[in-house]
Amino acid sequence: MACAALVVYLNLCLIILETGHATEKGTRVPQATAPGDIIIGGIFPIHEDVAKENNSYAPHIQPCIRLDNRGLVKALAMINVIETMNKSPLLADVNITLGYQIMDSCSDVSTALRATAHFTQQANCPTCAQPVIAVIGATHSELSIAIARQLTLKMIPQISYSSTTAILSDKSRFPAFMRTIPNDQHQTAAMASLLSIYGWNWVGIVTTDGNYGRSALDDFVSHASKKGICVAFKSILPQSITSQDVASAITAAAETICKNPKVQVIVSFAKARHMMNLYEELKNQVLKSGGALESMRRVWVASDSWSSSSSVKGNFTLEDIGHVVGLTFKSGNLSSFSEYLSRLEAAGHDYTGDNSFLQEFYMKLNASRDAKLMSEAVKTLREHTHADTVFSVEMAVSAVTQAVVSICRSRDCRKPGTVQPWEVLEALRMQEFKLRQKSYTFDSRGDINLGYDVIMWRSDGGKIHVHDVVAEYHLLKNNFTYTNCSTTQSLRDLKFIISKCSTSCIPGESKKTVEGQHTCCYECINCTENYYSNDTDMDQCLSCDTDTEWSPKGSSRCIFKELLFFSWQDGFAVVLLTFSVLGILLALLVSALFLRQRETPVVKAAGGPLSQVILFSLVISYISAVLFVGRPNSFQCKARQVLFGISFTLCVSCILVKTLQILLAFQFDPKLQEVLRRLYKPYVIVSICVALQAATCICWLVLKSPVNDTTSQPTTLLEECNEGSYLAFGVMLGYIAVLAFVCFICAFKGRKLPQQYNEAKFITFSMLLYLISWLLFVPVYITTSGVYLPAVEMVVILISNYGILSCHFFPKCYVILFKKEQNTKYAFRKNLYDYSSKTTSAVSVCESPASDQQFSGQPYIISASSLSVPRANPVEPAVRTNCRFEKSYTGLNRGSVTRHCLRRSTSI
Repeated sequence: MACAALVVYLNLCLIILETGHATEKGTRVPQATAPGDIIIGGIFPIHEDVAKENNSYAPHIQPCIRLDNRGLVKALAMINVIETMNKSPLLADVNITLGYQIMDSCSDVSTALRATAHFTQQANCPTCAQPVIAVIGATHSELSIAIARQLTLKMIPQISYSSTTAILSDKSRFPAFMRTIPNDQHQTAAMASLLSIYGWNWVGIVTTDGNYGRSALDDFVSHASKKGICVAFKSILPQSITSQDVASAITAAAETICKNPKVQVIVSFAKARHMMNLYEELKNQVLKSGGALESMRRVWVASDSWSSSSSVKGNFTLEDIGHVVGLTFKSGNLSSFSEYLSRLEAAGHDYTGDNSFLQEFYMKLNASRDAKLMSEAVKTLREHTHADTVFSVEMAVSAVTQAVVSICRSRDCRKPGTVQPWEVLEALRMQEFKLRQKSYTFDSRGDINLGYDVIMWRSDGGKIHVHDVVAEYHLLKNNFTYTNCSTTQSLRDLKFIISKCSTSCIPGESKKTVEGQHTCCYECINCTENYYSNDTDMDQCLSCDTDTEWSPKGSSRCIFKELLFFSWQDGFAVVLLTFSVLGILLALLVSALFLRQRETPVVKAAGGPLSQVILFSLVISYISAVLFVGRPNSFQCKARQVLFGISFTLCVSCILVKTLQILLAFQFDPKLQEVLRRLYKPYVIVSICVALQAATCICWLVLKSPVNDTTSQPTTLLEECNEGSYLAFGVMLGYIAVLAFVCFICAFKGRKLPQQYNEAKFITFSMLLYLISWLLFVPVYITTSGVYLPAVEMVVILISNYGILSCHFFPKCYVILFKKEQNTKYAFRKNLYDYSSKTTSAVSVCESPASDQQFSGQPYIISASSLSVPRANPVEPAVRTNCRFEKSYTGLNRGSVTRHCLRRSTSI
């Protein structure tokens, strides 16, 4: 019974094997095999497609067509690595050998699934030959996805050398899939970065309809949009190059390219055969339309699917195609594979062994026995050798080999079934492996991310070279590094190529997009005032900090607002400062002159010590005017108004005392004179007047003092003093104005007094000048703003100071210096006599003999008690004499007791 069951089981295994090796007509599937203790499977696109003319509904294997030399090279690379490993001490230590079973996918999913079924069916047959413990392949992502789903059922590890679609990194769906290259998310990010570096934001896309093409398209659009790159058009070609629709799709793609002349950069994820056909169609359409071949030139950004394929160029030159910049996987050392090809060339047809693909290749070239033709055949293989793909295949086989070795160190692996595929999968995911003294490991998603090489096609004597590496792309840093100095210039020349929907907006402009259009299609508008753009193609203008900056319309930068104040270097300020300094010098000179001539009648008549107080206050007032110049600070703002207010109040208070003194001296109404004499307290009056102003200023400083303030204007910053309380400022000026007005009224009444020593007229004029200037100041100050506002008040202060200095002191100085004969007691008495003789009622004052003796020792004043006028040839009138003693109070001088005889007479 047991024997019968065994026979049935063996028959079942044979049936399964026959199913995997034969067609319905009994033909065997082409493959390359070699025996070994451990079998590694391989699936490569040895042919480009399958013939699909057969319309039979019965299951059948479609024959593969068009031998693909690139796919054969990949298969030979795997064979070379396995043969090299079998000779290495690594396998000798565990006493095993590697074998292989390489199947042809024919770039067709159905064919690839049949090959995969062959591998998985062997795992179900314990008595069959060694099962496949790992599969190397496939090339295209569509095939790898289908194969991975089938291999996952048995958890047979699959390592791809060129399938890049991002979906295969999902370990929840493809737990047994791994690859020795990065996924397409990195490649599309690198492409978008490359476009962004060169400023190309208006591009077209050509891709294939399949998992790889659709996934790459979506990833690229996502990365491109983040970098402001727009896709002008998308041309999607059928996955199969033998599809009935492929010709019409390529024609439509060529028409689209020709209709978009602004699109000078095209990103392509298509197959090599598709690109070759596209170039041919572009040339046909350009020639048909009567255009020059230069019009089909573009910058072609190639994906790894065709960037290093020499078959794409066909009979074209770079003068026809344009520039081709592509990404390839990292390359390794080709010395081992090159030696393998040399051995093939030397061995000839005898080295083909059980490799039906190599036999077909030789037969295609008729190189079965001819040594020269054999060399040509190997040369063809060398031309289709891509260092990046060979290196990826070598990494895949090395990883499987070292994983198997790690398992076989603890068991005898020569017996079939000893090593399970899932154990190899676990070892692959958990351990690192080495290749040429470098260590590699698969990440958590089963990928090995080494980055990319950037290649650029170049022309040498009309011949295109497609393998020149010009830069490297680093995944972690997301940047490019130039590597080949000889071709770097060509890469830099790409900067002169423009691929934009709209002309770039220069700094000072921003983009304005039209609703419904691509964001890359826009018009440029100037930035408005106080806005700027400092780069090209800015989406919107940036705002300046209007507190300190400004910008004109269409500006590319913000300009710091100019800080304005009434500067020391300002011409007007220099003039006013000159007058201020001159005023100080004049006041000091007058003060010195008055001190020297203090005993003379003119100085005494000018007020004696009061004149020195007035001059001192004028000096302080001139100094306060200087504080209106320069960059304001807190102390300066507080000091200048207070200093002026108090000093000028002191000046006007002293002048008020002088006007009262004049009225007192020449007031002939006894009653009124008596009242004035009682009220006339010079020091008290001055102190009270100044104290009231000081109190006002103190309240101003305490409650709301002036501060330095900065006013932002459209293009400037005006730094000025904010008076704090304009009410207090007005009260201060108004108080001075009231005192000045009182002085004006009092002085106006005494304007007809003796001219030689009479100050009433000068006081009247100076006070009138003061009042008029300050009345004009108020509306000007209110309506004026800007840097010269302090100059307005400074001018009024100088006018007031010079008015007092000129009216009060300059006439006295003139008499002292140039009219010395008038600065005597005799001249003074004579002047009084002349004045009294002109009046209808003369007043004679008789002094006691002692008064002349006292005159020289006491200050001389103009008063009724000091009038003694000699008369020439007097006519004696009838006289009524009334003599009395009384005390005379004169200014700041001590009174003297004088006997007065008031005599009224009538002139005859």
